[in-house]
Amino acid sequence: QVQLVESGGGLVQAGGSLTLSCTASGRIFGIGVMGWYRQAPGNQRELVADINSSGSANYEDSVKGRFTISRDNAKNTVYLQMNSLKPEDTAVYYCKVVVRTASWNGPRDAWGQGTQVTVSS
Repeated sequence: QVQLVESGGGLVQAGGSLTLSCTASGRIFGIGVMGWYRQAPGNQRELVADINSSGSANYEDSVKGRFTISRDNAKNTVYLQMNSLKPEDTAVYYCKVVVRTASWNGPRDAWGQGTQVTVSS
């Protein structure tokens, strides 16, 4: 009922930049927190950054000062601007959106399919 489409991943050299985007579509009554997670091989999925509907953002310590999360509520889209990328940022990046599909439904998590980010040294 709710689809998330991610884009913007790719291969970049260390020190470079990438911008990820994730757009939600389908049966949407309301969207709450939007966020980005990442999972490197052999590691658990971890929160990178999230942002609430008022624009208040939260960042994982290793990305503070390098990554910026933002959202466009009119477009149901969340962005992740990644600067000064490091090889240790290499992972599959997933967006997650807390969404309600109707006024009588409670919020639930919807996940994107993931996009690969590879940072070469």
